[in-house]
Amino acid sequence: MDAPVQLSFPLPRSIDTRIYLHLTVKSKAIVLFLTTASLEDAASPSPLGSFVYALPDKYNPSQPLATALCTVEPTIEFTTRLAKLLARKTQRPVYVGNSISLASTGLGGTVEEELDAFKRVVEVTLAQLRPVIEAQAAQTASDGVRPGQ
Repeated sequence: MDAPVQLSFPLPRSIDTRIYLHLTVKSKAIVLFLTTASLEDAASPSPLGSFVYALPDKYNPSQPLATALCTVEPTIEFTTRLAKLLARKTQRPVYVGNSISLASTGLGGTVEEELDAFKRVVEVTLAQLRPVIEAQAAQTASDGVRPGQ
């Protein structure tokens, strides 16, 4: 994947708000930016959210390491969970910037609404990263096969 992928999709449980995704995949890292905007807010800039760096732990692959580079309280947990999940799935370092606002959802951002938004972001992002994940799985499989075994 050479060129960045930019797309949008509806924010679950919201009438007129969309999640905007900007994904860049490089050979050594993945960069993902997320934000939301309603039809009325489309022309105005979004506030800066949290920015998290996560990388796979080669000694414990199921628990990636993560550090917050910029913390904004309403978005930090969502951003950290997403960065860790992507680092675990792709086995690459991941930078995630997130300023998604759930204020326009039906109940203003309940746990269920946040979970629905998280699931949708993961679903869309992993669909875009499928070639990277498959290449990593093939590489891991070929590394595991040693001559003479």
